[in-house]
Order: sequence, then structure tokens, then C-alpha cells
Amino acid sequence: MAVASRSDMMRDVAELVQTLNQRARVDADGALDELVANLLGHMSCAQHAGVTLTTSGGEVRTLAATDRYPAVLDDIQRRQREGPCLAAAWKHHVIRLDDICSEERWQLYCREVAATTPIRSVLAFEIFTGDGTTGALNFYSQSANVFDDDSVELGLVLATHAALAWHMVRRDEQFRSALASRDVIGQAKGMLMERFDIDALQAFELLKRLSQTSNTPLAEVAQQLVGRAGTEELGSALRSAFRPDRRPDGLAARGGDTAPCATQRADNR
Repeated sequence: MAVASRSDMMRDVAELVQTLNQRARVDADGALDELVANLLGHMSCAQHAGVTLTTSGGEVRTLAATDRYPAVLDDIQRRQREGPCLAAAWKHHVIRLDDICSEERWQLYCREVAATTPIRSVLAFEIFTGDGTTGALNFYSQSANVFDDDSVELGLVLATHAALAWHMVRRDEQFRSALASRDVIGQAKGMLMERFDIDALQAFELLKRLSQTSNTPLAEVAQQLVGRAGTEELGSALRSAFRPDRRPDGLAARGGDTAPCATQRADNR
């Protein structure tokens, strides 16, 4: 059997996922490392584990690892453009490689792994896909032919928990990023309102126009303006975003700068 008590394993992993969910702030890298280390502890026939992220453009990156070998094997896959973790991520949900030295698939990968690392068998599971990226949870053993059907069944359970934890961490990151973007946009609006003596709607219209004319995301524009607060670059950045022939009557800024009043542009044409 791959693990002494399946029910104990499921309880332990579920408790870890719940703990991550209850934390006030989740560090993505640290949380994933902690999770992978926990999962490896339940796959007794493996000595190493990691999570591989791949993109449709061919990028291969190690998101989490219990030691250096998962990253080494991912680097080999990246250079050789083949391997079990890539196959699990893009073509199959589960890949079992029983013996590196006799495997006929991914021959370039297997040859280099056998020559440069002690890894002799691999078990890989797809855990997430989306936005041109996909990920795999991988277990590695220094012995051949150690992953049996029980290991695959156990790995599927572990991969499900890993996928749940990954989506939870990503959700937390996205939520915090959205809050941060909202805050910086609010700061930029307040700065424009004070500098140009305009209301919140007009300030937001200025930010939108600057975002459109510079082809830059609104949150990034706001961050740039906040970073330029108190400098002459602010007036220049705003003026450069608007063509003179499209400006309505200028709105006098405090300190002598001018900027268009967004609500007047329809009336003044």
C-alpha cells in the first residue's frame, strides 16, 4: 500500500487546505511549498515532489518543490521539450513512468535524467489548466517500479486536494490584487481632484482617457501617476495623453498645469 491509513491522509491534507483558507493572508509560494511537502509525506514510495507550470509557448517553471531535484528535472524537460510532467499537464491526466532506464517514451529526457540524477520513476497528475497555462503535481522516486495502482489512486486524491489549494491561493492573490488596484486608483483620483479642482467622476474620466491613449491598464496608469505625485512629470504625463486639437477649454490646475474637463468635451466641440 502507498500509505498506511488512507482516512488519516485525507484528514491531514483536508486540514492543511482548511488552514490555508483560514489564514488572514496566504503567501502563494510558501503555501504551495507547504502543501507539496505535506502531500509527499503521504506518498511513502516517493522521495521528492514538485509542481510544474507549463505554458502554450513552451515555458516550463517549477512552482513548488521539496528539494532541488524537481527543478532539475523540469529544466531537463524545458531544454528537451518533452517529459512525463509535460505530458501529464497537456495531454493526459495521469502519467506513470516506471523505469527511467528502460522507458521508450521521452528518450532524450530519460537519458539525461538517468545520467545526471538519481531519479528512476515518476508519477505525474494534471492539477489545473487555464489562460494558456497548465500545471502538474509530480512525485519522484529513486527506485524503479515503485508506483503501483494504489499509488495512482492515492495520487489522484492528493492531486485533487492540490488543485483545490491552488485555486484557493490564486483566488486570494487575485482578490488582494483587486483591492490594491482599487486603492491606488482611489489615490490617483484624489490626487487629480485636488490638483485640478475637479470631482471624482471627472478624475476617473481623466484616468480612463490616459489609459486609452497610452494603451496602458488603468491600474498601471494610476500607479504611475501616484508615483509622480508632487513632480512636474504629472502635468506632462497628463498633457501628453491628449491631442491639443481635441481638448476642450482647459481646466486650470493648481500650480499652473492644465488638463481637460472630461464632462465638457461633448459641449465644447
